[in-house]
Amino acid sequence: MAVFGLVSAVAGFVKVRYLIDKAIIDNMVFRAHYRITAAILFACCIIVTANNLIGDPINCIADNAVPAHVINTFCWITYTFTLPDNIHKTVGTQVAHPGLGGDVENKRYHSYYQWVPFMLFFQGVLFYIPHWMWKQWEEGKIRMITDGMRGALIDGKQERRARMERLVQYIVETLHLHNSYAAGYFFCEALNFINVVGNIFFVDTFLGGAFLTYGTDVVKFSNMNQEQRTDPMVEVFPRVTKCTFHKFGSSGTIQKLDALCILALNILNEKIYIFLWFWFIILAVLSGLALLYSMAVVLLPSTRETILKKRFKFGTPAGVNALIRKTQVGDFLLIHLLGQNMNMLVFNEVLDELCRRLHVGSSSGASPASVPSAPSTLEMSPIYPEIEKYAKDTEI
Repeated sequence: MAVFGLVSAVAGFVKVRYLIDKAIIDNMVFRAHYRITAAILFACCIIVTANNLIGDPINCIADNAVPAHVINTFCWITYTFTLPDNIHKTVGTQVAHPGLGGDVENKRYHSYYQWVPFMLFFQGVLFYIPHWMWKQWEEGKIRMITDGMRGALIDGKQERRARMERLVQYIVETLHLHNSYAAGYFFCEALNFINVVGNIFFVDTFLGGAFLTYGTDVVKFSNMNQEQRTDPMVEVFPRVTKCTFHKFGSSGTIQKLDALCILALNILNEKIYIFLWFWFIILAVLSGLALLYSMAVVLLPSTRETILKKRFKFGTPAGVNALIRKTQVGDFLLIHLLGQNMNMLVFNEVLDELCRRLHVGSSSGASPASVPSAPSTLEMSPIYPEIEKYAKDTEI
């Protein structure tokens, strides 16, 4: 039961957070990397290290000349092997188990099982790193400027209006200053795609070149005639292997002990990696589509217009076109993230006010002095009105 307690702790990666508690600073595909995939990999790491699920990870059969625990320890910390030439032979008549038989020169050595928990943990860290990098780059900007405006509709028209005006003022005064912010986001999104594709080849190297076709081989196996098929999962993750132990005899000559080893842990490994094969393929496709979407946002202003009109149901085509022309990619990303964090009605009011201010600033000939100054971090804080009131009372 302790295993399930550890796995449930990992489930914190995928918990749904209320908008009012946590600002959204990315998209669903981005979150699939650091919440779902990282949680899956950490959970699998815990499962394969929980020996009480399947018993001992290795049990070897040899003669009584060497204690069983010595053979088990030796074969676990060194390696075992199978014979690829015997993998397709008939079990029970030609061989005792798939891939076993008399020693031949052609051997396939297996030592990966020592490293599976470390690999799964390391991969989980790899999938979390882009999110960590983006959090450091983002520095809580969305959380700060949407404080008190996330989630449900704000009670009180005057309060909503005051917060909205402060937010719009911040956007206007920092216009065209968010391109480095957007560059960080798009870089981390590209890093997600590189990471998932790189992990596919990384695992393939780890498993001796068997992972790239592992999923398709399993699917083909399930559709083959039962009498003429060989399980590819047993070929990649053998359940019974051979191990050779050398020792000195009573007269000082070297004796060779041939042992059969049962790798019970492979019954879990084969299921974990077949699941990861399909999940990595799906995640790579989704990440590639998300990257193409981001490229369209950067390169095509028409894409940005479509997002505002179709997703956020904002304004008229002329108004949306004018807003897109007066903003850059970094400004649009900031607006897009605001739309993910705010009530749709409030967000549309923010965009209306933003359009009004940009139009006044561009057509009325207002001097720079007439434009309000950029709000400081203190002014963006919800306690700023109380501080300002206290300052006025002190002056009196």
